Amino acid sequence: MFDGYDSCSEDTSSSSSSDESEEEVAPLPSSLPIIKNNGQVYTYPDGKSGMATCEMCGMVGVRDAFYSKTKRFCSVSCSRSYSSNSKKASILARLQVAGKPPTKKSKVLQKQPLVAKLAAYAQYQATLQNQAKTKAAVPVEGFSWGNYINSNSFTAAPVTCFKHAPMGTCWGDIAEGVRVEVPNTDCNLPTKVFWIAGIVKLAGYNALLRYEGFENDSSLDFWCNICGSDIHPVGWCATSGKPLVPPRTIQHKYTNWKAFLVKRLTGAKTLPPDFSQKVSESMQYPFKTCMRVEVVDKTHLCRTRVAVVESVIGGRLRLVYEESEDKTDDFWCHMYSPLIHHIGWSRSIGHRFKRSDITKKQDGHFDAPPHLFMKVKEVDAAGEWFKEGMKLEAIDPLNLSAICVATIRKVLADGYLMIGIDGSEAADGSDWFCYHATSPSIFPVGFCEINMIELTPPRGYAKLPFKWFDYLRETDSIAAPVKLFNKEVPNHGFHVGMKLEAVDLMEPRLVCVATVTRIIHRLLRIHFDGWEDEYDQWVDCESPDLYPVGWCQLTGYQLQPPAPQSSRDSQSSSSKQKKKAKSQQYKGHKKMTSLQLKEELLDGEEYSFLQGTSDHESNGSASYYIKQEP
Repeated sequence: MFDGYDSCSEDTSSSSSSDESEEEVAPLPSSLPIIKNNGQVYTYPDGKSGMATCEMCGMVGVRDAFYSKTKRFCSVSCSRSYSSNSKKASILARLQVAGKPPTKKSKVLQKQPLVAKLAAYAQYQATLQNQAKTKAAVPVEGFSWGNYINSNSFTAAPVTCFKHAPMGTCWGDIAEGVRVEVPNTDCNLPTKVFWIAGIVKLAGYNALLRYEGFENDSSLDFWCNICGSDIHPVGWCATSGKPLVPPRTIQHKYTNWKAFLVKRLTGAKTLPPDFSQKVSESMQYPFKTCMRVEVVDKTHLCRTRVAVVESVIGGRLRLVYEESEDKTDDFWCHMYSPLIHHIGWSRSIGHRFKRSDITKKQDGHFDAPPHLFMKVKEVDAAGEWFKEGMKLEAIDPLNLSAICVATIRKVLADGYLMIGIDGSEAADGSDWFCYHATSPSIFPVGFCEINMIELTPPRGYAKLPFKWFDYLRETDSIAAPVKLFNKEVPNHGFHVGMKLEAVDLMEPRLVCVATVTRIIHRLLRIHFDGWEDEYDQWVDCESPDLYPVGWCQLTGYQLQPPAPQSSRDSQSSSSKQKKKAKSQQYKGHKKMTSLQLKEELLDGEEYSFLQGTSDHESNGSASYYIKQEP
């Protein structure tokens, strides 16, 4: 194993897209309707009441359709852009092209007449449609996971938490103390040489290494991706004919380095000999470019469209809708996402589908085989099952920080449900969304209350605080039976405070530095570092949109760093007070041991809910809704 050791002394001798138009826009007719971002038209009797103006882009629209509780911005992007622009910061939102000076249209607009704002916004949106998808992501300027973790004493979620990620199911016993062979950078030899190092700290795929012989001296510790091509198990140099040379800094410490290594490495652990092969195999993805799939229509969540795989990066697919001639109308998701399906899926279950204007497949395009897609758990809908009109709680796909009062609007085949958010549905159902009955994103009535999560009531509902019992009686509705929901809680391994890389599902092409801030059984609250809490998202512990630290570096995907200090400083004192009040609300909330609903609300069966462990890990197979024994 030590045949690769070289005892020779070191040779001490040295060896873009175009800018947006600045032209003035002609005034629009005063009768122009007020339009929400997703295309839904809203009107008020007097045309003015309930109006709001976006403080970022100047869009004027219905106040209730605006983003966040403050209703100051028309979208998430505008809110983030404003946060980065405030206090005259030089950095725009994360989507701004690095190095490109902000245009007049991207700055906070001054007060203008209503029609002028509408006209400016119309032109601004048209420009964004043509340019946004071709802009490069903001580069990680100097961001280092290693420095970030070291300077703040952070802990990263282990690779074993992410079964869908490379090596997620075969990580083995890689931990602190494992020895590896790595390039020796502390030498002046003209050729590449190696030395043995031990793992001091592990953070996802990244490992803090210390050269063997440095003992407690951390001066030359360095971070690297343990799955990188330059990391090898002990013994690799001997079999590959590569020299092992001790670092120059400690070369004087021992005269017999071979004996030193034998003593230090006896009984030590190293990587499996086939580790690099396993890494390579785990990064082979079955989806290929030019495959055709059905994917949710991002402009109308109630339907699907045909899209073509344009690229595959680390298992994430860039899908281009088939009718997009310039290939800019795209959608990003993981290959295991519940939002993509094989061709013909929509027809088979009765889901809405937008037919393509393209009458035949383009040359080279072919349908993705059905077996490539994530399988859902089979359900038995023959007995008691979900019915139209039943009430439940659901994560709002358009505002993933909120769990809302919702209604089952349609029951499809194979266990799929069309769900609408109470109080904010379009008349034609175009904003309904599809969840499977086993989805971890839907919950029985009372889930939020029992777990001390803020439940978003129906828009315009005045009887606050919201009480499910009163609401069900007022709407003459029944709650979906508790026993129909997914009650499995896997041993996910996440803990509050763990760092990871997470997709911003409101802009799914972005993967960001993030933190787990709450754990409710299998539900994780993901916070994007440097951004306010209102951008947090509820995500399932097995979501394919969560990745270990170092995933972006391993796969070549672009990582979005935490918001810069200028953006953090721009957070208003009111937001901080709100955050503090919210924290105090959780701490001061009287613990509830059970929540019982009237028999008539649950079809004659009475259930109690076991309280979840807020802000703590809750693993295991124990369910969090248990039928009460008689």
